[in-house]
Amino acid sequence: MILTGPAGNIGAPLKGAAPGTGDCWILHERARRYHWSGAGQLSLKCFFGGGALYQLGKGYHAVDDASYLVLNAAQNYSIHIEANAPVESFCIFFGAGFAEEVHGSVNFKPERLLDAPWQGSEPVRFFEKTYPHDSLVSPAVSRLRRLYPQHAGESGWLEEEFHGVMQRLLRARELTRREAQTLDSVRPATREELYRRVCRARDYAAAMFAGPVTLAQLSAVACLSPNHLLRTFRQAFGQTPHQYLVARRLGRARELLATTETSVTDICLEVGFESLGSFSHLFRKRFGIAPSQFRERTRP
Repeated sequence: MILTGPAGNIGAPLKGAAPGTGDCWILHERARRYHWSGAGQLSLKCFFGGGALYQLGKGYHAVDDASYLVLNAAQNYSIHIEANAPVESFCIFFGAGFAEEVHGSVNFKPERLLDAPWQGSEPVRFFEKTYPHDSLVSPAVSRLRRLYPQHAGESGWLEEEFHGVMQRLLRARELTRREAQTLDSVRPATREELYRRVCRARDYAAAMFAGPVTLAQLSAVACLSPNHLLRTFRQAFGQTPHQYLVARRLGRARELLATTETSVTDICLEVGFESLGSFSHLFRKRFGIAPSQFRERTRP
């Protein structure tokens, strides 16, 4: 199947019963090729059996079986899927005011909720980055994905599920905000902005790891000086951008060695290493075994 229209034209929105719930809906499709650009609703993006590449300005975010992506409302982006086999998309779109209504109901005192039950909180802004599948948000999304085909026509069931996913998303947002507060800065708002920028750089490195990625490129994506990015990246993630790239490349090489017949040399080049000797040295240092020996041990 090939999807050609904008995401907003695929699937049916669920009309919320209460003010502030907005139009929530799910896109659950399979496609080998899909390209679209525009601005959308607050959304959570998941893909299975393959991946999708999102572009937000200078930033790139690769989403696959191991991660999910959160995008804020009115964010301009483009999505690209190019795959040999159909990729399953499971994307949840939240209507205007929905996050604020749930956030207010969780955080306001009972007296305030009694006096103004539909009042939402201040605007809720999420950190736009890829999140590794976790024990907080992912189980709720997995459950919704599994049961959705049976309940697609039950608006009441769907609305309750949307509320459950949003509550978990808000908790994940709070945990991420705490991570951001560990960065060096006097003002909390500055810490959050720094964290957003280094996450943008890390997601770019993760999406483009197979090609040449330089500190200058990452600093341009993050709108930070190279030295500032290097210091903040290390503080936020416990490693430098180069160390992150090497780990990403080695992880992908390990996967290809175990699941394909591609030669060690071709895998070395495919994941972004320029020297077979360097690749073999780093692989042995990381996993304690040479690439060819690893392949022999993982094959029947």
